[in-house]
Amino acid sequence: MNPVTDTVLERLERLHTSIVRVIRGKAEIVDALIAALLARGHVLLEDVPGVGKTTLAQALARSLDLQFHRIQFTSDTLPSDIIGISVYRQQQGEFEFLPGPLFANVVLADEINRAAPRTQSALLEAMSEHAVTVEKTRHRLVEPFFVVATQNPVESTGTYPLPESQLDRFLMRLSMGYPGHDEEIELLRSGGAEPELEQLEPVLDTDEVLEMQDLVAEVHVTDTLLDYLLEVVEATRSHEALALGVSTRGCLAWQRSAQALALVRGRGFVIPDDLQDTAESVLAHRLLHADPLVGEGWERSRAERAVIRTILESIPVPR
Repeated sequence: MNPVTDTVLERLERLHTSIVRVIRGKAEIVDALIAALLARGHVLLEDVPGVGKTTLAQALARSLDLQFHRIQFTSDTLPSDIIGISVYRQQQGEFEFLPGPLFANVVLADEINRAAPRTQSALLEAMSEHAVTVEKTRHRLVEPFFVVATQNPVESTGTYPLPESQLDRFLMRLSMGYPGHDEEIELLRSGGAEPELEQLEPVLDTDEVLEMQDLVAEVHVTDTLLDYLLEVVEATRSHEALALGVSTRGCLAWQRSAQALALVRGRGFVIPDDLQDTAESVLAHRLLHADPLVGEGWERSRAERAVIRTILESIPVPR
């Protein structure tokens, strides 16, 4: 059964059109963000300040009739600041849990690399399990639950880089890049993206998002494409430039991302382009470069992406 119906196409068009009203000239990034949402993953937006990372997350949140919270991370942000706390109510003689900003459908984790490792771990555990534990009581997070985290890979003062095991919790790592000349002229003429952002209205509700998330698993992937996917992943595990390749979890993440992107593009089946267009954003941050001189941040990200491109160029694409 083809999961792509006229209703699904109309919903996706509404969401895409709403976001690109604010984020001009970045249709591919917008599609990738929507795909991550449908794939039930989370996104790390990594780029220099001022290119629209936070605006992109806010445009998505405003386009959905879902609860949105923004968390501005600093070095003194505590786990309880994002998860919540239990307060003893003397009159009732019991503890009451006061949920933190993590209890929202769309959470913007701004400058996540400024949070201390303990706070980062609390967030990433919640991302992985969709639940938190406070005072031995487990609290489920609301569904859908989608985290968009941002970080500046250039500035390192006062930051705590995410280790590989925590980067792996993000389905995709995306980079906005600078806008094109024409798009930047439009931004200058309009006074920035804020006026358009303020005018956005929700175009999808909770049930519609959950229904489309369920459809991702129905997008067909042929055995030929699965063989291709695994051949690329195995190449990362034996590549001379890498100390660590893509894990099985990374395999599954890549497949799910390609299925979601195919759905966003209006198809009920995956083609090679879907795998190739998601490869860098899904796989690169799951690698560990073998050269200690590569460095961290921006340099490392570029080196990891370059390895993925080299591997993709070396393996024949299925026809």
